[in-house]
Amino acid sequence: MKVRSRPRRPAVSALLALLAATACVGGGGHGPRPGAAGVGDPLFPRLGNGGYHVRHYGLTLDYDPGTRRLAATAVISARATQDLSSFNLDLKGLTVRAARVDGKPARTRRAGAELTVRPAAPLRKDAAFETVVEYGGRPEEITDADGSTEGWVSSASVDGAVGLGEPAGSTAWFPGNHHPSDKAAYDITVTVPDGYTAVANGELARTEHRPGGRTAFVWHSGEPLASYLATVAVGRFTVTTGRTPHGLPYYIAAAPEEAAAVPDMVKLLPEVVEWESGLFGPYPFSSTGGVVDHNARVGYALETQPKPYYQGAPGATTIVHELAHQWFGNAVTPSTWRDIWLNEGFATYAEWLWEEKRGGRTTREIFTDYYDGEDPNSKGPGGTTIWDFPPDSPTPRDLTDPPVYGRGAMALQKLREAVGDREFFGILRAWVQEHRYGNADTKAFVRLCESRTGRDLGGLFDTWLHKKGKPALSG
Repeated sequence: MKVRSRPRRPAVSALLALLAATACVGGGGHGPRPGAAGVGDPLFPRLGNGGYHVRHYGLTLDYDPGTRRLAATAVISARATQDLSSFNLDLKGLTVRAARVDGKPARTRRAGAELTVRPAAPLRKDAAFETVVEYGGRPEEITDADGSTEGWVSSASVDGAVGLGEPAGSTAWFPGNHHPSDKAAYDITVTVPDGYTAVANGELARTEHRPGGRTAFVWHSGEPLASYLATVAVGRFTVTTGRTPHGLPYYIAAAPEEAAAVPDMVKLLPEVVEWESGLFGPYPFSSTGGVVDHNARVGYALETQPKPYYQGAPGATTIVHELAHQWFGNAVTPSTWRDIWLNEGFATYAEWLWEEKRGGRTTREIFTDYYDGEDPNSKGPGGTTIWDFPPDSPTPRDLTDPPVYGRGAMALQKLREAVGDREFFGILRAWVQEHRYGNADTKAFVRLCESRTGRDLGGLFDTWLHKKGKPALSG
C-alpha cells in the first residue's frame, strides 16, 4: 500500500508572506478597492470622485455648430491616492466609445452621471496613471436646482454654444473629477468650421488649419483651475487682443451683436486689474480678458478662468465682480460648495469698494442700505432677502441667492470696521498669498483673521455668517 507523504511545515517567513499575499487579494480588506463615487460635498455629495487626484486634462474637441454634435477625446493624467480596483469619472449624457488606462483597454460602466472605469490591472497608491476616454454625441444643457442653465448651452440659432460649469455643468462636456477641491492644469484643443472661433481657458497657443475647411484652436492653462471654471465658447466672434500698461495680455472675444462693448472693455480692463491688484495682491494669472456672448439662454455672467463669460455687454460693476473672482474663487477656491460665500461675498464687496472709489456711496452706506432693505440687491426673485439663511449655509436651491452675496459682503464690512483698514486689506492679500492655486474654507479664513489680528473674532463671524435671522447692528 502506498503511503501519502506528510506535507512539510512552511517556514514562518513563508507563512507570513502567504498571509500578506492573501490580504492583498482582498481577504484582509486592504487590497485594491473602488474609488468613491463622490467626495461627500455637503451640498452635492455625489459630485467629484475619490481615490485619485487629477494633475492635467488634455481635451481634444471637434464641434459642429450645425448638428450640435461633439466628437472628443479626454486624456486625464492623475495620481492614485489609494490602491484602486476601479475609479469613477463624472460624465452626464454623451456616448463613451472606448477607454484606456495606461495604454490598455479598460472596462466601463454607466450609471447616471457616473462613469466607472476598471483598469486591466489594479492601480497602486501614489502611482501616476493616464486615462484616455473617447466619447461623443450632443452635449446636454443642465438645469440647476436654482433654475439656472449650465452645461453645454447652444445659442438660439446655430451660431455657437458655450460650456459653463457652476456647479456641475462641466460634466456635460468632458469626463473628470468635477469637484472644486480637485484642481488641475488644462490643454484644450477645439476644432470648428472656418469662420468660427473657439475660446477656452488660459492662453491661445496657436491655431491650425485642418482639412475640410476647419480650424483648430489650441489653448493652454498652466495654472490650476477647478473644473467648474473650465469653459469652451464657440461663435462667430470678433477678437481683440493687446496688453495692459503693465504688460498683462488680454483676449476679448465678442459676438457681432455685442461688438460695440469692446472699446469700453479695452479701456476698463486695465484700470480694474490694476486697482484690484493694489487691493488684493498681484493678479494671479498669466492673462485676462473676456467672452462677450449674445446668448439669452444663459442669463448670467460667470468667472471662467481667466476670461470671464458675459451673457451680454457687461457694465463696469459686473466686470469688477467677475475680475475680483480671479482672486477669490479662482486663485483661492472653496473646499466645498458650502463655502461659496468666500467667492461671492468677496466679489460683491469689490463692487462696494468700486462704487465708493467712483464717488458713489461709501461701503458703510451700502451696508446700511442692505441692512434696511433699501438696496435692490438685498432682495432676490420671488421675494428672497439677505436674511433668509446664513451666508455659510446655502442649499443647492439657493446657492446664488442674496444671503451668499450680500450678507457675505456685510460680514466683510463688519470685519473691516472691527480690525481697521490696514489689517483688513492685509488679511485679503494674505488669504490669496497663502492659498493661491489651492482650496480653503471658512474656518481657515477665520483662523487667518484671528492669527493676524491677535483677536477673538468668533462672535463677529458667528453673528454675520452663522446665525439665522437679522442680527442687531451691534453684532
